[in-house]
Amino acid sequence: MNQTATYEPLKATPNEAGTKRAQPNLHQQAREIQPFNKITKLPIALDEEVCVASVQALNQVLADTMVLRDLYKKHHWQVAGATFYQLHLLFDKHYGEQAELVDAIAERIQLLGGISLAMGIDAAETSLIPRPPRGREKAPVQISRLLEAHEFLLRTARAAARQSVQAGDDGTNDLLVSQVIRTNELQVWFLAEHLIGVPLTRAE
Repeated sequence: MNQTATYEPLKATPNEAGTKRAQPNLHQQAREIQPFNKITKLPIALDEEVCVASVQALNQVLADTMVLRDLYKKHHWQVAGATFYQLHLLFDKHYGEQAELVDAIAERIQLLGGISLAMGIDAAETSLIPRPPRGREKAPVQISRLLEAHEFLLRTARAAARQSVQAGDDGTNDLLVSQVIRTNELQVWFLAEHLIGVPLTRAE
């Protein structure tokens, strides 16, 4: 025997009556809580002028570091040839180390009361590192391009480190010397050794 089921519409309980469904409030807009290039003074025993100068210098280092990080990832994806495996892994290792530097530099900028660059397009517009072609390049060219990018970054970092010493900003100086400069110097060494013309299979 066929029976047709009937359903009663759901009714709101007294506690639910008059409430709205869980609906996200989309497309919200408001003024920025802190504009770029404006400092929020934090109690870190540094004059505001020192913080402003350090933030500006660090944002330049940050922009160059972000571009160098992405250049490593580009070459990691596009490397080819007999040394593919070694360089594929090396480029990705260096990419990870540069990504850690990006985070450390950005956090230093924020704790100085500044605003760090965050978007790739802003880094590209700010960086001093020349833009590479979109296409694939030979491994020696990739390495040469990375070495040149490191040198651009190291020049900026050394200048910022000297500035921070003169201003008494020990934290910024420590970050630049112990992390940024030393990491980049070590990566330069690992890269440069690949460009020495030593035969692979026979000593001369």
